[in-house]
Amino acid sequence: MINLAVINLKEIGKKLLKTMIITLTIAIIIKLIHMIYSSNLIGNMLSNLQSSHTEFIEETVCLSHYMNHNNIKKESNLKKILLSELAVFHKEKELMEKENQEEIANFENINHEGNAETSSSEPEAQNQAQEEMQQTESNSGQTANNANVPYTAPTKILEANNKTDTFTNNYESVKIKNESQYDLTAEMITPNIAFTNKTDIIIYHTHTCESYMPTEINPYQSSGNFRTTDLNYSVARVGTELTNCLMAKGLQVIHDTTYHDYPAYTGSYTRSLSTIKNILSQKPNAQLVIDLHRDALGSNSNYAPTVQIGDEVVAQVMFVMGTDGGGLEHPHWLNNLKLAIKVQEKANAMYPGLFKPIIVRDSRYNQHVTTGACIIEVGATGNTLEQCNASMKYLANVLAETLQME
Repeated sequence: MINLAVINLKEIGKKLLKTMIITLTIAIIIKLIHMIYSSNLIGNMLSNLQSSHTEFIEETVCLSHYMNHNNIKKESNLKKILLSELAVFHKEKELMEKENQEEIANFENINHEGNAETSSSEPEAQNQAQEEMQQTESNSGQTANNANVPYTAPTKILEANNKTDTFTNNYESVKIKNESQYDLTAEMITPNIAFTNKTDIIIYHTHTCESYMPTEINPYQSSGNFRTTDLNYSVARVGTELTNCLMAKGLQVIHDTTYHDYPAYTGSYTRSLSTIKNILSQKPNAQLVIDLHRDALGSNSNYAPTVQIGDEVVAQVMFVMGTDGGGLEHPHWLNNLKLAIKVQEKANAMYPGLFKPIIVRDSRYNQHVTTGACIIEVGATGNTLEQCNASMKYLANVLAETLQME
């Protein structure tokens, strides 16, 4: 005679096992979403993910309800948590892509305000760049190992192929161009803060393929407007120069040259966020995190901001600092801004004109990852790679001095 109690017990056991497997699967999915939400993979999956997971959650909740009426409230909460997390990921991706689209607009816009303030035509600008390149050619192989690099020197901002700087705020010698929704008060821009980690520096590139005016010494085949995947001629090469200069001073530097804007420019910040989070998971105490760029004015080949330091002509550099004004969480943006002001105050004492005014914007630019993150833009499309590399020894002097003197 068939024992119905045994059969029912087996069936219940099978259903319990199935429920456990489903629950484990959901937990794994949540973990994977946390791991990959900032990568470009989520961009391809997210549109289908929310609807498919909604159906999956409904089926799971129904099955759990059938198996155990006492778990209805618990599984309803699980459903709410999962749907809430998916909504947050979707919203964050939308906002990050908005930031990236703003960068694309900057990159493609030919007639940026203020960049017409030059009397040089494009051919004349190229000749000017070639002449200035020859001034730095003899120094192109030098790094911070060169003991002759001055820690202070007379400087002069060169007006040719440059533009007139404008600013809205200043802290003593430091000029700030505020393009954010915030009204920056005197207290907000007072650099009454210090670096807590004075040895570890991370350098990476959201727009790794940004490049400069080709020269005989550094020729390259560009794809699009001043872009190349050859790391020997892009802004990544400038990052290598800065890394060498900083390490020569005893600082610990991680330089990541992962492509984030190739093969697609769209999604660059999403991909670079994944990279920098991975680096910080291995180096959690690092504070100074530099996203090294070239000025995004990719269509203006006659724009070459330069400064003469002693007898050498080098590219100017510029901080671009983010806030939470665009809607992305960034609770410590003022901390980042104050540290940037501290660095630039030191730079203005050592090499006045090396830095252009700090730009503050509503976009976050992944600067929420630590309390010392920043964008530093080195030169523009009219500058040569030689000029940009040459400026790195002076930037390294400034950073080292800022860290060591605190």
